[in-house]
Amino acid sequence: MQARIIRGAVRSAALAAAVTGTLTWTPTATAQSAEPTPSASAAPSETPAPDAGAVAITKKDPAGDPLAGASFLLLDTAGQEAGRGKTDAQGKLTFPDLPPGVYRLKETSSGSPLHDVIDDQDIIVTPGATAHLTLTDPFKAAQVVLKAKDNNTGKLLAGSTVNIGSGDKTLLTLTTGPKGTASGELPVSSRKTEFWVKQIKAPEGYDLYKPTKTFTAGPGAPVTVTVTNAKTPATPRPDPSGKPTDKPTDTPSTPADKPSEGGTGGPKPTPAGTGTPDADSSLAPAADAGDDTTSKAPADSLAHTGADTTPWLVGGAGLLVAVGISTVVATRRRTAAEPGPDGTGETR
Repeated sequence: MQARIIRGAVRSAALAAAVTGTLTWTPTATAQSAEPTPSASAAPSETPAPDAGAVAITKKDPAGDPLAGASFLLLDTAGQEAGRGKTDAQGKLTFPDLPPGVYRLKETSSGSPLHDVIDDQDIIVTPGATAHLTLTDPFKAAQVVLKAKDNNTGKLLAGSTVNIGSGDKTLLTLTTGPKGTASGELPVSSRKTEFWVKQIKAPEGYDLYKPTKTFTAGPGAPVTVTVTNAKTPATPRPDPSGKPTDKPTDTPSTPADKPSEGGTGGPKPTPAGTGTPDADSSLAPAADAGDDTTSKAPADSLAHTGADTTPWLVGGAGLLVAVGISTVVATRRRTAAEPGPDGTGETR
C-alpha cells in the first residue's frame, strides 16, 4: 500500500515537472522569435571595390609613322585630372587603374613642328578592360600666297581668281585683292605634296592664263604661287569713210618691170662695155620721139603695164576722126559748087 502511494507521488512529480518544462520553453521560444539573435550570414560585410580599367594610346602621323613626345591630359566627369603623360619612342602611352566611367582625353601638344593636335574626345572605361586608341595627328597646313602680275611690267593685278587642288579635288579658291595678292591655308597630306593651280577669272583688261601650273608644298611651310597675265589687244576701230585702214605695202619696181623705148615693156638695153644696167632704166621709161622732156617715175611706184600709151592712142583716133569729117565736108562743098546738067549749079 505504502509502495503504491510512493509510486503515485513519483508519477505526479514527473508529470508536474514535464508540464512546468513545457510552459517554460514556450515563452522562451516566443521571446527568441520577437528578438532574433543576428546570424553570421545577416551580419553586414564590406562591399568589394569594382575592377579598375585602363586607357592605352598609340600615336601616329598620316604616313603611319609613330609620333613620340605627344602630350595628353585625362579628365574625369567632374573635370578633375585623372592622368597625364607623353608618348614614348613607339608613340605609346597608358593610363592604368582607372575607375569605370566616362573620361575626356585632351591632346595638349603634338610634340612635332609639322603636326597639329587632334580634337578632344570622350572615352568609356569599363571594369577590368583596357580601351585601346590609335590616334593620328594631321600635318599642319601650308601657308600659300597668291600673286597676279602683268607679264611685261610685273605690276601686281587685282581681280585674279584661281583654284588650287591636288589630284581631282579643288582644295582652295583665292582671289587677289587691291594689292594684287591673296593668302590662305592649304591642307597637305604628306611631307611633300604636289598641287596644281588654274586661273578661272582674269583681271579686268587681261587675257585668261589658260595653262595649269604645278608646285609642291610641305607641312607648315610658306609657299608663293605667281600667275602672269597678258593685256587683251585693243580692237581696231573702223575708218568712218568705210575704207579699209590697212594700206598695201608698195612693191619697188625693178628694171625688168620698166617699158623699153618702143613701149613694149622690155628692159632698156645696157650700154656696151659697161656691164651694168643704165642708171635711168630703173627710174623712168624712155622719152617719145620728138619730146625733149623726160618724166621720171617715183622710186616706189608700181610696175608700168603699158597703160600710159592710152592717151596717145585716144588722141590719134580723135585726129583721124577730125580729118575724116573735114574731108566729107570739103567734098560736099565741092560737089555743091559744080553746075548740074541743066547748068543751074544744083547738086546732082
